[in-house]
Amino acid sequence: MLFEEIKITFTSFKKDNISTERKQVLEPLIDYIQSKVNEGKNINLNFICTHNSRRSHLSQVWAQAAAHYHQVKNVHCYSGGTEATALFSMAAQTLENAGFQIIKLSNEENPVYSIKFAENEHPIIGFSKTYDHVLNPKSEFAAIMTCSHADKNCPFIPGCEKRIPVRYNDPKEFDNTTQQVEKYKERSNQIAVEMNYVFSQIKK
Repeated sequence: MLFEEIKITFTSFKKDNISTERKQVLEPLIDYIQSKVNEGKNINLNFICTHNSRRSHLSQVWAQAAAHYHQVKNVHCYSGGTEATALFSMAAQTLENAGFQIIKLSNEENPVYSIKFAENEHPIIGFSKTYDHVLNPKSEFAAIMTCSHADKNCPFIPGCEKRIPVRYNDPKEFDNTTQQVEKYKERSNQIAVEMNYVFSQIKK
């Protein structure tokens, strides 16, 4: 079962409006997932951003939770960057505030986090890594480009079946400001709303 706070979040989002423009952006991702469901194949989604520190992790985690909520089976969400840095602490804190259970497993420069969305599901292991890291799929996956920089500067993703741009504004610009907590929550909620919409459209 999905943790109650996350479930309530998804339930409250059902009435939220997504613009026609954003629905058009999300349509290729919906089509890719639906095609895999129709074929009875695994759905491997690798969310990619430059540093794999904020948007790509938020997208990975919310997408995995949304797939579970809408009972879309065989969904495996990953994330990576064009370079490895660290999962930014405010991104992890924002997910924890949204109801995910976060455990910091290491205190290195690039710390490793356990991120749980449901009592009996494997946690997502969150840390910054490149998109071609050993933990990420090497073939039969969609590369979801969550930032324009990675999309432009990484024109070729080896092994991906489909490249899908779903870009989000970077909350990093509000780091060390009085708006930091608010803006990270705003971006996280936008991603949650859109991932919820994507998986709600899948016919099983």
